[in-house]
Amino acid sequence: MTSTDLARATNLLDKVILADGHNDLPWALRLQAGPNPVDAAAGLDLTARQPGLHTDFPKLAEGRLGLQFWSVYVPCEFEGDSAVTAVLEQIEVVYQLAERYPDRLRLVRTADEAEAAHADGRIASMLGAEGGHSIAESLGVLRILRRLGVRYLTLTHNLNTTWADSGTDEPAHGGLTDFGRDVVREMNRIGMLVDLSHVAPSTMRDALKVTDAPVIFSHSSCRAVNDHPRNIPDDVLAQLPGNGGVAMVTFVPSFVSAAATAWDERLKAAMTEAGQDFRDLGRRTRFAETWDAPPKPRSTVEDVVAHVEHAREVAGIDHIGLGGDYDGVGALPEGLEDVSKYPVLFAALTARGWSDEDCAKLAGQNTLRVLRDTDLTH
Repeated sequence: MTSTDLARATNLLDKVILADGHNDLPWALRLQAGPNPVDAAAGLDLTARQPGLHTDFPKLAEGRLGLQFWSVYVPCEFEGDSAVTAVLEQIEVVYQLAERYPDRLRLVRTADEAEAAHADGRIASMLGAEGGHSIAESLGVLRILRRLGVRYLTLTHNLNTTWADSGTDEPAHGGLTDFGRDVVREMNRIGMLVDLSHVAPSTMRDALKVTDAPVIFSHSSCRAVNDHPRNIPDDVLAQLPGNGGVAMVTFVPSFVSAAATAWDERLKAAMTEAGQDFRDLGRRTRFAETWDAPPKPRSTVEDVVAHVEHAREVAGIDHIGLGGDYDGVGALPEGLEDVSKYPVLFAALTARGWSDEDCAKLAGQNTLRVLRDTDLTH
């Protein structure tokens, strides 16, 4: 990768809408300032560089981001009514951010609105609810989230729901239950994207059988490249052309790097021995901070490139996108440390012979197509 590659990539991203499927800034702000959405949105000045965050407006401008799905994530320890309360609070954080920074962000619900916001120099902002437990087994809550602008629901997070198996929990349902299939059908009906990141392969396959609309993976990579349960098997990737969906490759080191995955397995064993649950992200972070072990191996932009190219090979150029998971993990690969670094990834791809047309599809054209396809079902 040369300076010429970087200049070409930056020039390309100035001409297209760069879309990202998953950013956890709303939860990062909640951790900084507490659950009150007003306090969370006002706690830090995002017009200034924030060293403790992967995301702020100076970095977003450098990264050329045009469309962001902001994750309204709820940890699995929230259940029932408390999960519904928490997801509504997180939705309000994004609304507060849009009101606080109207010259930077615009809440949008459709592909056309996203394109109009981008033309006006705003970051088109959409909502993605991460974790089906946040609907508390209620199709009514699901419909309310859609009315509030939530465009996708990730069917599980790290634990199973009562109606869908997670990729990082012990199988309980063999995929989707009857209610889980009803959730997918209702999402199709109301124009909410079915997000299959986090779910078990059995859930992926069941959802693809049920859905009559394109699905997404908001932040997952390829299992054939790195055998991690959060990644997508090839047989599922191969179904995306028939479905019309998009796999948004993520940058999370543990998902893209075999060495980082192996380190995580050792951490999991140590936590299990200590009687702690590795699936609990908060406990995992705190345990790792005091764990007597060598540092976690670093991943690189080339690890991510390997996943992007494999997804292109199996699913096809029309069915891939990006979902970085910024501010959802402690550290990102070398070269992709924060949201300013998207041009580095595209420079690496152009150096490997990717055309501007193919880069534009990866950047956002595929995601906009899926949005437009599901706009029509609402």
